[in-house]
Amino acid sequence: MPHAITQSLITFLSRRGVRPVVLTVLTVLALVQFFPASPAQAVVDVPPAAAAGAVVMESTTPQQPVGDVVSMGGCLRSIARSTGIWDMTAGGHWKQIIMVVVGFVLLYLGVVKGFEPLLLVPIAFGTIFVNVPLGEMGSAHGFLTLIFEKGIRNEVLPLMVFMGIGALCDFGPLLACPRVAILGAAAQFGVFGTLLGVAALNALPWFDFSIKQACSIAIIGGADGPTSIIVASKYAPEMLGSIAVAAYSYMALVPVIQPPIMKLLTTPKERLIRMRQVREVSQLEKIIFPLLLVALCVLLLPTALPLMGCFAFGNFIKESAVIERISKTLQNELMNLATIFLGLGVGMQMAADKFIQPETLGIILLGLLAFSLGTAGGVLFAKLMNLIWKDNPVNPLIGSAGVSAFPMAARVSNKLGLEADPHNFLLMHALGANLAGQIGSVVAAGVILSIFS
Repeated sequence: MPHAITQSLITFLSRRGVRPVVLTVLTVLALVQFFPASPAQAVVDVPPAAAAGAVVMESTTPQQPVGDVVSMGGCLRSIARSTGIWDMTAGGHWKQIIMVVVGFVLLYLGVVKGFEPLLLVPIAFGTIFVNVPLGEMGSAHGFLTLIFEKGIRNEVLPLMVFMGIGALCDFGPLLACPRVAILGAAAQFGVFGTLLGVAALNALPWFDFSIKQACSIAIIGGADGPTSIIVASKYAPEMLGSIAVAAYSYMALVPVIQPPIMKLLTTPKERLIRMRQVREVSQLEKIIFPLLLVALCVLLLPTALPLMGCFAFGNFIKESAVIERISKTLQNELMNLATIFLGLGVGMQMAADKFIQPETLGIILLGLLAFSLGTAGGVLFAKLMNLIWKDNPVNPLIGSAGVSAFPMAARVSNKLGLEADPHNFLLMHALGANLAGQIGSVVAAGVILSIFS
């Protein structure tokens, strides 16, 4: 009888052209045959004494299960509870839902708005991956944990990125106009000014940052992710994830954060200033400069040698032009791989249980303060320079490039200059300030490392 009913149902559905439903019904019927609704009762031999009415002492030894018995309802419940929807709703993981949404917002900003997709896209995917608990990509032996522990915490990936940045840099604009180096130094005001912000935040009952933690947070003002990771790994390893997230997020959001500050601190007339063409720089100067950086670092600030040395190494390989294959590898394959893994590792630190808490949010706010102060410091110092060099003024827009977000900050300066005057190209001048900021952030980190060494 059941077979006849099943055959009739299959024939009816087949005539209606509902083949997927037929397959589903067959699957369910097959499961029902193999998984009985109620567990089978084990047959227990009754001792003769019990049959005669004697009292039988109950054994205290636990009985072993006769076999693995799975019901159809239990099977379906297990499948339902292993879905992400169940885990994030009925499982009470509402914080994970928020962070997954944050990941998609970062993805939108990187892909649709074009805000540094090289950084934001890997960070966004890392954020999404780590906030799916059943995926276990952020577990003790997960893929993202492996990247963070073996690539970021031991400083390998940041140093690889610095080699790639060095191979991409051209110090020509800085050497042609050395005075823009002042802007790179001025932009480091955000690093040291934020120390006061940390002290103010400690007045609140939810925060209690030590001086080493404060220095690690303040270095975010240099807008240099690798430098922030190096300092935090030494002085605030417990905050490494939050500091890395803040540093790289603000680097990626340079086109969002800097323009309002730049427009607020400059007048339309100042944005129209055209800077004189820089001189030609010889190849010999470009080759000697990275060697000079290493020499000065060895003699005066050896604590900054890992960063400055990798930076100078990459640049020397490029400028010497005798190892073209290695130069191209540093600029492309190595840089791209390091950026991908660094982004995923940073995104891994945006797990809901770590990110949504007062301490992390305080670091994010302090990082924003540091970055804003660095941008403002560069712009204001450029205005001050114009009081000295009245005959050869500096466009204050390039002052914001003094932060070391290379080359994003330089592109933002050039973009705002073109908005004010379509024929005013500030890119080369801004790159000089940007490279000075790159060196300045490493020097600032070296000074901080030297204080507590």
